[in-house]
Amino acid sequence: MNTIPAPAAPAHDLPDHGLPEWLEPLPHGIYAIDTGFERPRFDAAYLIVQQGRAAFVDAGTAFALPRLLGALAALGLARDAVDWVIPTHVHLDHAGGVGQLMRELPRALALVHPRGVRHIVNPQMIWEAASAVYGADVVARSYGELLPVPAERVQATADGMVVRLAGRALEFADTPGHAKHHHCVWDEASRGWFTGDTFGLSYREFDTARGPWIAPTAVPSQFQPDVLAASIRRLLARGPECMYLTHYGRVGSVPRLGAQLLDLLARLVALGRREQHHPEGAAPRHQALKRGQLDLFDASLTAHGCTLGRARLAELMAIDLELNAQGMAIWLDGR
Repeated sequence: MNTIPAPAAPAHDLPDHGLPEWLEPLPHGIYAIDTGFERPRFDAAYLIVQQGRAAFVDAGTAFALPRLLGALAALGLARDAVDWVIPTHVHLDHAGGVGQLMRELPRALALVHPRGVRHIVNPQMIWEAASAVYGADVVARSYGELLPVPAERVQATADGMVVRLAGRALEFADTPGHAKHHHCVWDEASRGWFTGDTFGLSYREFDTARGPWIAPTAVPSQFQPDVLAASIRRLLARGPECMYLTHYGRVGSVPRLGAQLLDLLARLVALGRREQHHPEGAAPRHQALKRGQLDLFDASLTAHGCTLGRARLAELMAIDLELNAQGMAIWLDGR
């Protein structure tokens, strides 16, 4: 097991009151930062604080920078207290702000999946890929300016690698399926995984008396459902007490959510196989994939006790339904 120690530094006393509404304190010195992307409580970055040292997991878009730095200020942490910036993968709602953030953190090292390193050092390719999906104007408006990180400040991770934040172990697991450049981070102190998009998405609007609801995400362009299912089972095998989702927040009830996630993933696969050779072509297939997802999620949420209704579900998951249909189509055509 490869271990990288963080430099030692004196501890800071953290304030326990007066935090902004977008900064949520969680147990074990973890803070969820609402990055402000799309809508409230849609996209989170996390700040882990241990004995005055800190690490960010995910960084949101470039527009998240004021909140990321504001979280440090609100907690009485200097910018040079941050040792690690850890994007779970290089999709822009997770890593679009890494370059901006690293520029402000003089001691930090970016820990990046080996398949993602080149995109952090030179984000041009991922900018072009996102522009091909969304359009260049939308990318600029939604994600902001992508800044490169100097290569000497980027460390590739490896499966099973451990870094230590003031002695606190953070372990990396290679978790493809959503993207080939995806890793998750195990925090032994809280017995939780920082899951990026591997463990799906769980919006707080769908919480009921039964607890949170969860669904898989299949965005372009590296969705591989069988591989994703294996990654989900790997996370579950650790027996986590919680998951820290980028979309959105800390969730418990992990065994139930894991079973639900795998079930809905299997149902998405079945939907894709039914619609793979749509008789009317690609555009009608795309709409059929969106409708089919909505049917699946609506039925699942109704069984979960959610009373928001189909129209509100379609509104809240509009981005996900669209991108999932695109990702599923790429997977189906690649099969």
